[in-house]
Amino acid sequence: MPNPKRRHSKARTGNRRAHDSLKLRALSECPNCHERKLPHRACPKCGYYKGREIVEVVAAS
Repeated sequence: MPNPKRRHSKARTGNRRAHDSLKLRALSECPNCHERKLPHRACPKCGYYKGREIVEVVAAS
């Protein structure tokens, strides 16, 4: 199995790792309650998806 002959510099290692960072999640606005939610999923606040109530949400006591 081949092994590297020389060590990689810190700049080269950093350039390779430049794309490893986490990205922000894309959020959309719920048309019913205007809260931020993940796209293509039912709203966790009101339970609506595509204008219909999909999930019944219980109010916190």
